[in-house]
Amino acid sequence: MVNKEREIVLALATFPGEEAAAALARQLLAEGLVACVNIIPGVRSLYRWQGEIQDEPEVLAFMKTHRSLADELVQRVVELHPYETPAVSILSPHAVAREYGAWVTDELRRDGDR
Repeated sequence: MVNKEREIVLALATFPGEEAAAALARQLLAEGLVACVNIIPGVRSLYRWQGEIQDEPEVLAFMKTHRSLADELVQRVVELHPYETPAVSILSPHAVAREYGAWVTDELRRDGDR
């Protein structure tokens, strides 16, 4: 059973390169919206854009936050992202190790912080 006070969610977003993802990650960390961001290179994205199939190299950013910050995180990623229409998805894991959940929660901002 997930402790609602420590309910961690994962946000995923793709980026055109590692530096774009890292710049956004640093900003989100500074704002206290995420506790950790993993940047995974080597993603190949195939998608339809403006009626044509695209095949592009990208990186994936895997962001950890609290459910209470998820909507604000998505909004901020959209505001800061270099893409016109960034893909941002929130996933809710079935279970998170208690110690890890506590660390994530402790690293995020609280009301009035930052």
